[in-house]
Amino acid sequence: MRHSFPCFFIVIAVLCVPLAAEAQDAKAINYDEHAAAIFKRHCLQCHGESKQEAGLNLISFASVIKGGSGGEVVVAGRSSASLLFNAITAEDPAERMPPENDPLPAEQIAMMKAWIDNGLRENAGSEVAAPRTMKFTPSKVAELDGPPVLPTDLPVFKRTETTRPFPILALASSPRAPLLAVASYECIDFVNPVSQDVIGSVPFPEGEPHVLKFNQSGALLLAAGGLPVQNGKAVLFDVSSGKRLAEIGDETDVVIAADVAADERFVSIGGAGRTVKVFSTQDGSLVHTLVKHTDWITAIAYSPDGKLLATGDRAGNIHLWDTITGGTVLPLAEHKGSITSLGWRSDSMVLASCGEDGLIVWWDVSKGWPANSKAGAHVPQRPAGVYGNLAGGVLHGAFGPDGELLTCGRDQTAKLWSSEGNLLATFPLKPARDVAPTGVPILPLQTALTFDGMIAVVGDSAGHLHFFPVKPTK
Repeated sequence: MRHSFPCFFIVIAVLCVPLAAEAQDAKAINYDEHAAAIFKRHCLQCHGESKQEAGLNLISFASVIKGGSGGEVVVAGRSSASLLFNAITAEDPAERMPPENDPLPAEQIAMMKAWIDNGLRENAGSEVAAPRTMKFTPSKVAELDGPPVLPTDLPVFKRTETTRPFPILALASSPRAPLLAVASYECIDFVNPVSQDVIGSVPFPEGEPHVLKFNQSGALLLAAGGLPVQNGKAVLFDVSSGKRLAEIGDETDVVIAADVAADERFVSIGGAGRTVKVFSTQDGSLVHTLVKHTDWITAIAYSPDGKLLATGDRAGNIHLWDTITGGTVLPLAEHKGSITSLGWRSDSMVLASCGEDGLIVWWDVSKGWPANSKAGAHVPQRPAGVYGNLAGGVLHGAFGPDGELLTCGRDQTAKLWSSEGNLLATFPLKPARDVAPTGVPILPLQTALTFDGMIAVVGDSAGHLHFFPVKPTK
């Protein structure tokens, strides 16, 4: 294990000179003024002109970026995916560089992290290797033809009675109307977020709705779910009438993740089978089977421009696929725990992923690396007398019309983030609903922002909806 990394890491780790990264402007940290000094003084005896162990030459910026015989050693914008950074920060002393020594001082690690994460600048005047983009221009969803669609003539049916309210496993907000779709047992409720009243319902006899998603016009609702180890299916509903337009798939287990493509030609579903199945909505035929995942499929999301499909699994893997061909585009590797949700900003430039590892990532999909990330976004306060790591998973996230992101997590709060990833507001669950009758703490499971971005909505494990004003009433 000690020799799993090239020896040049040993030289860097042992002999790096102290550098106060916190005293530097992170954006100005560069190769010529910072990294090169470390390499020149301590590394060129093994990785210079006369000798290149592991095929690596550190004599110039270009050769560092090129990497060694094992590939690249630094990845612009992603210290967590850089072999160099992983070597000097490994938790296992047998793998950490330098071997049989203390970890590098925090300021040295911070310096290397800042150089990588801020784009591997060659010098103070150069551009970053891969510029980040968090700029956002709202989409023109509101300019679609026709008035916003609301339920008007839904069917009458007998609801299945339950001993207690069903957990809100799925929640969706219409992109054009004051309308929410809320999962219940064997049915889906339509709720007015302003009055907070149920204005109608449609049956879902398949069982538990685990996924609810409106299309871009708000006229179509995708519902997917079923019963564990029994059946699974996705259904397309006409929002106005509640009529079933299509039934997709015939699974032997519940559908955990699903979405409908922007042009409504495809529906993708996934679950415990570890594969993503893409069906045609026109005839129900299986178009693609996507097989790169190694664990349960937990999240699926089509980009609003219809070009990409994002899928995530219980092991923390995320893959991007071409919507039409089903071919792979990019893997997105950052999470160390189950992906709980994937959501696209309406301009299709940023994908947000949330995970049980407590991480929120805003992905620049054009480059395949994080434009921003927040670790420990929903870590609960530590109770007195409790020690060790606290479960701080992020349980769901959903974008709003202005690029804002609403997340919820195991700290029993929802949080609103700006399009740049800055925290705007925190919404705690109401104290009276903190604990369920069973004594198990109530957790927020689902989030949604109304079409105008004025109301944040959270659905919890006890079947409650929580409404939080975000903007002043117009």
